Amino acid sequence: MASADLRAELECSVCLNIYTDPVTLTCGHNFCRVCIDRVLDTQGGSGGYSCPECREKFPDRPALHRNMKLRNIAETFLSAQPDPEESGVFCTHCVDSPVPAVRSCLHCEVSLCEKHLRVHKKSPEHVLCDPTLSMESRKCSVHKEVLKYFCTKDNTCICVSCSLIGGHKGHEMESLDEASEKKKETLRNVLQKHLTKREETEERVQSLQEHRRKVEEEAAGDTERVTVLFRDLRRRLEDLEKRVLREISGRAERISISIRDLEIKKEELSRKMRHIEELCNMTDPLTVLQESDTGDLCDTEDGDNEDRERHEELLHDGGGLGVAGVLHTGLSDIITEVNVYFPIQGAADILLDGNTAHNYLQISDDRKTVSRSDRNQNYPETPERFQFSPQVMSSQSFSSGRHYWEVDVGGSDEWRVGMCYPSIERRGWEESWIGNNKKSWGLDRAGNQYSVIHDKKKTPLPPNVSSRVRIDLDYEAGRISFYDLCDPIRHLHTFTTTFTEPLHAGIRVWRGGCIKICGGRGEM
Repeated sequence: MASADLRAELECSVCLNIYTDPVTLTCGHNFCRVCIDRVLDTQGGSGGYSCPECREKFPDRPALHRNMKLRNIAETFLSAQPDPEESGVFCTHCVDSPVPAVRSCLHCEVSLCEKHLRVHKKSPEHVLCDPTLSMESRKCSVHKEVLKYFCTKDNTCICVSCSLIGGHKGHEMESLDEASEKKKETLRNVLQKHLTKREETEERVQSLQEHRRKVEEEAAGDTERVTVLFRDLRRRLEDLEKRVLREISGRAERISISIRDLEIKKEELSRKMRHIEELCNMTDPLTVLQESDTGDLCDTEDGDNEDRERHEELLHDGGGLGVAGVLHTGLSDIITEVNVYFPIQGAADILLDGNTAHNYLQISDDRKTVSRSDRNQNYPETPERFQFSPQVMSSQSFSSGRHYWEVDVGGSDEWRVGMCYPSIERRGWEESWIGNNKKSWGLDRAGNQYSVIHDKKKTPLPPNVSSRVRIDLDYEAGRISFYDLCDPIRHLHTFTTTFTEPLHAGIRVWRGGCIKICGGRGEM
C-alpha cells in the first residue's frame, strides 16, 4: 500500500488527522477517543446516539473499545514520517507565515499543511506523497506526467503515456509498489549475505583476539626468558672473549718461556764446557782423575728429546687453530644454553616409503629423493601404492607434537608437497592428488603459479617462491603451515583444522621433476 493510501486509512473522519488513542464503536468504525467523546456529548442532548460515519443508531451511549492494533499501526506510521520542519518543505498556500507541509501533491505541484490537506481534492489524478521540493524527479521528463510504472526491460520508472504511446510501449511493466517490493527483496537477500559475512568476519576477529591473548601471555613468559638468556649470553660471551684473548696472548708467552728455559740451558752448557776445557788443560793426571762431577759434565743428552719435541711443537703451532678450538667450543656451549631456554622441536628424519611410490617414480637409495621417470619401474603391486597419481608418502607418521620437514623443490617446475592421512585414496586419479580431497593439504606449483590447496579449493600465493620450502605441523593445535625459506623466511599459508588420523609427508612430482628431502631433527 502506498504511503498516501495508508495515511488515508489512518485518518480519523472527525478531525482528519492520524488517529490518537483510537477506539471502536459496535458498528466497527474507528475514531480518536477525544473526537468521538465530543460527538457523543453533543448527541446526548438530542435523545439518541449514532455513528458519525455510517449513521447507525444506538439506543444508549455506545461503549468505546480501545483499538490497540490500530494505535500501534498509527504510531509506527507517524514515526516513519519525516519531520515537516526538518524537511524544509512548507505549505504552498500559507503565504502569511510558513507552515510545515505534511504532504505534497504531484498533480498540482503544491505542498500542503494539515489544514489545506483536508480541503484538497482527492480524485485519482491528485497523487499525494511525502513533502518534497523535487517534484520534477517524480514526473516523466518527456510527458511531464506522474511516474506510475516500472519498465522491467529498460529498468526505469515511466508514466502512463510512456507505456501507451512512448518508447516503452509493449514492454513488460510493474506497478511502482510491486517493483519496489521486488527490489527490497533483492536488497534483503544482499543484506542477509552481508550479515553472514559480517558474522564470519566477527568470528575471525574474535578468533584472532583470543589468539592474540594467548600470544601476549606467551610473550610475557618469552620476554622474561629472553631477558635472562641474553644476560647469561653476555656473561658467557665476555668469559669466552677473555679465554680467546688469553689463548692468543698465551702463544707468545709460551714461546718466551721456552726461550728463557733454553737460554738457561745454554748457560749451563757453557759452564760445563768451560769446566771441561779447564780439566783438559791440566797437566796433573791425578787431579783430572779425582774430579768428582765429571759424570754430570759428560751427560750430553739430558732433556734433549723433550726439548726437540717442544721446539717442533712451538715452531709448527697453528696458533689460529687453538684460538678456533676455544672459540668453537665456547660457542657450542652457548648454543646448548640457548636450546635449554628455547628448545628446537622438529621432524624426525623423513624417509620415503617405496611401497607407496607410483610406478613412474624413482626413489633414491637413501630414500631422500624422488624423481619422475619415463620408464615404468614395475614395482610390486601393493594396496598402499598410488596407482594413477605420481605420488609417494613418508614411512613416518605423526600423531602428536610439533614437527617440520624441508624440501628442495628446485629440480621441478611442477610439484605438490604437503601432508595427508594414511586413508587417502590410492587408486583414483585426480581425487587421490594431495590437496584434492579432505584428507590432505598441499603447497602447489604449476608453471609460475603457486597456491595452497585442500579439498580442491585453491588459494593463490604470491609468485617467486624460492627453491626450498618448509612444512610445519602442530598436531594438537590442528595447524599445517608452509614457509618459503628465503631470506628472510616468509610465511605462505596456514591450514587450521582438527586432525582425526596420523599424518604422513606427501610429494607429487610431474614429468621430468626431482624433489629432495633436506632432512630434519626433532621429537617423534
